[in-house]
Amino acid sequence: MMDKASIYQKINEILVEEFEVDEEIISPEASLKESLDLDSLDYVDLVVIIESNFGVKLVEADFDAVITFQDFYNVVEQKMALRN
Repeated sequence: MMDKASIYQKINEILVEEFEVDEEIISPEASLKESLDLDSLDYVDLVVIIESNFGVKLVEADFDAVITFQDFYNVVEQKMALRN
């Protein structure tokens, strides 16, 4: 199982590589939506990429409480914990 640091690092790599996010703006406290400026199609892509990389299923409701990058990390981490 991946540790927290590995999960965070992998998510950040995905954001930088797939969505051309500037690594400088990624921080746990930063607003995910504002920082990424993703449209609804981008979110679909993000979900698909996260699912294929981490083997977890994300649904729209998972994003309801996601405000910061940390919130997003936590969602992925919790899904992975439930999977094992």
